[in-house]
Amino acid sequence: MKIAIGCDEAGYDLKEALKPHIEAMGHSVADFGSGPGETVLYPDIAVAVARSVSGGDNDRAVLICGTGIGMSISANKVRGIRAAQAHDTYSAERAQKSNDAQIVCIGARVIGPELAKAIVGAFLEAAFEPGRSTPKVERIMDYEAAETKAGA
Repeated sequence: MKIAIGCDEAGYDLKEALKPHIEAMGHSVADFGSGPGETVLYPDIAVAVARSVSGGDNDRAVLICGTGIGMSISANKVRGIRAAQAHDTYSAERAQKSNDAQIVCIGARVIGPELAKAIVGAFLEAAFEPGRSTPKVERIMDYEAAETKAGA
């Protein structure tokens, strides 16, 4: 798979630790920043990454900020994106299996590098399981479409 990865300055070191891990899993990585010592606004990174996924340039993504919260909120503003914050491997796996999430968000100030690798691994190894969750994911998308139409 093609995996986009992005971070703000708080997540830079963790992003750099995750890139070779993702590549070792057999995936290609598209780095959306930030760079060393570069201060950025995390919504800009999150939206760029989310658009790369929604547009089909990347299959899934990993976003990193201090807590993962801001990245998740920002990425979910992009139509068609389901970004999930995960602090453990079970949540990361379920984000994909139950919610068909395309993006996992993690916090560099609350997750260590080894746990982050395990979270990303669980997310990338999992696949959506159609069935009981399908109507729920479809309903999420219905609400998104209704909100988009109402705001037009």
